[in-house]
Parts: sequence; C-alpha cells; structure tokens
Amino acid sequence: MLVGVISDTHGLLRPEALAALAGVEHILHAGDVGQIEILESLRAIAPVTAIRGNIDTSGACAELPATEMVELGGRLFYLVHAIDDLDISPAAAGVDVVVFGHSHKASVERRNEVVYLNPGSAGPRRFQLPVTLALVTVSERGVEARVEKLT
Repeated sequence: MLVGVISDTHGLLRPEALAALAGVEHILHAGDVGQIEILESLRAIAPVTAIRGNIDTSGACAELPATEMVELGGRLFYLVHAIDDLDISPAAAGVDVVVFGHSHKASVERRNEVVYLNPGSAGPRRFQLPVTLALVTVSERGVEARVEKLT
C-alpha cells in the first residue's frame, strides 16, 4: 500500500504535490491545512485523514480533530501536528508511524521500532527550507518512508 503524507499546506496546494500524490491509496494531512478546499482536492485522489494545526483556528478546518489514529495496510499511524504535543506512548500503543508537521523540516527517524515522520511543508516556502511531502510504502515487511522534494 502506498500512503501520501502532506503537512503545512497553509492554504496552498501546489500542482507538484498533486502530481506526487497521484496513485497513492490514502493521504494523511498533518495539519495547518489553511483552507478546507485543500482536503477536498486531495480527496479527488484518495481517501484523506486530516488533523488541524495551529493555524486552523476558524471555519471548517477548526472542526478537524487535534490528533487521529488510522490503520492502513495493517499498520497504525498516529497524527499530531506538533511533536511536542504527542500525548501517547507510541510504542506502548502499538503505533507503527507517528506523523507530525509544524516545523516545516522534513525528517524520517526510527525510535523503538516506531517511525517518526515529518513530511516537511508542501505549502508556501518558509525559512529557505525545501518544499516537500512524503510517501510511505506499507508491506508485510513493515513501513518505509521517504521524503520527496517538490521544488
């Protein structure tokens, strides 16, 4: 199973992001959506699980949950916008992947058999960081996450 992971769109859904997500079976958005239309556009590609971020304070985006857990391909994904707000013990909860955003810095790290994935920011360029998202391959062997540079 191929899962697309995006975060910090801040109201901007780039054509490069849509192209990179073509063919995924599910999309995870780790917050700072900016406009609900972003999620509607992503749903045209695949089912979407999304949470709110610190900028999602009004309108439909404010109605999104602060955290979410979803099972995809037999693996548990836990979404939280800022890693400092992580409110569970992922290993104890059986979580395979913690997905977060907020910092705009893409990273993939494995700790205690849990993958911690920040897809970076796919929205407006900030802090001279690259514009990125991530793709996660879920198989019987486990999960493999990779960051994709968009621009």
